Amino acid sequence: MIQFLEESKKISKEIATLSGDIKNKVLNEMADALIEHCDFIVSNNEKDMSVGRLGNLDEALLDRLLLTGDRVMDMANAIREIAALKDPVGRTLDGWVTENGLNIQKVSVPIGVIGIIYESRPNVTSDTAALCFKSGNVCVLKGGKEAEHSNKAIANVLRHVLAKNKIPEQAISLLPDSTREGVANLIKQDKFVDLIVPRGGEALIKFVSQNSTVPVVKHDKGLCHIYIDKSANPDKAIKIAINAKVQRPGVCNAMETLLVHKDVATYLLPPLHEAFTGYGTELKGCDESRKIIDIQCAQHEDYDTEYLANKLNIKVVENIDEAIYHIGKYGSGHSESIISENYSAVNKFLNEVDAACVYANASTRFTDGGAFGLGAEVGISTNKLHSRGPMGINDLTTFKYKIYGSGQVR
Repeated sequence: MIQFLEESKKISKEIATLSGDIKNKVLNEMADALIEHCDFIVSNNEKDMSVGRLGNLDEALLDRLLLTGDRVMDMANAIREIAALKDPVGRTLDGWVTENGLNIQKVSVPIGVIGIIYESRPNVTSDTAALCFKSGNVCVLKGGKEAEHSNKAIANVLRHVLAKNKIPEQAISLLPDSTREGVANLIKQDKFVDLIVPRGGEALIKFVSQNSTVPVVKHDKGLCHIYIDKSANPDKAIKIAINAKVQRPGVCNAMETLLVHKDVATYLLPPLHEAFTGYGTELKGCDESRKIIDIQCAQHEDYDTEYLANKLNIKVVENIDEAIYHIGKYGSGHSESIISENYSAVNKFLNEVDAACVYANASTRFTDGGAFGLGAEVGISTNKLHSRGPMGINDLTTFKYKIYGSGQVR
């Protein structure tokens, strides 16, 4: 492990100085290579899918694991979008001249070696590798064992493109020791690793956060809410709520709890119940909601659960203040939305809810690097420092001060 990471650190100096043109050329070739080797990638994914089915992985996890020709094409397109973005390295973030004539420039630079620990979704391998390469970083990737064959196949395709361009293959690497002990070792190597980005289940995030000596940007669970205010447009509210839950239930920006103002609950809950039932959504609710529609009883722990499945809690609230209180108590700081036609209510919600992404009259499903125009993302950061929300290429840089003098002494 030490020898492997020492080499990664050494290589990071070379990757940091690659020109934007070279990086973009290589990224576009990576996109082409993914399509060219699509059958190879999908056949390896089928091995993981077979193991997953035998291991009784639930449908949501199997959906996240699955790669098809279309999904490989999406991965290639994501890399092309990253290549088309402005180079995040070498940007002048600020600049000024001091009284004694020092010219100070604040300039963006790569972070260095980034360890990314993730689960299930093999497209994360190509997304994060491309993002790290574009931002001049070396990445050490640790995917979940359920996607082992898929991740190796994707990484091999990308590394081959690096080698063809005479760039060290270890700029994109899978962690050689993928055991829990290997991860525990990785997150202690602050001499060689500059940042750890864990994205996955609550247990993974907790383990990394509590044990890492390397700085961590958490990509924690998505306990997302939508609050339907008393002034909400009913058609808009139903359309957004359905999208936020059922369009893809197994992702972190899907809604887990729907909060409904008591003044509109009696006429909004029946059509919502009918619509969700049509999509096979398992509904749980508070006592007030169960007086209106026939659903299961929601327990305290349900509000604190990220289902990542077609399940939804419904709670009737007295007012916007109770909605904000509930979100503050159970939310994970990911994505929250209000459906309202009242300007004051919208501003109150957007100003007072503490989350990375707060929406008015839109689905939480838009919390995504691509949807934000950032290209792919490393994940959705629930940290407040140094990155928050969709973590794109600019968040994979830090900065240094370049100071130009003409003989000044102090």
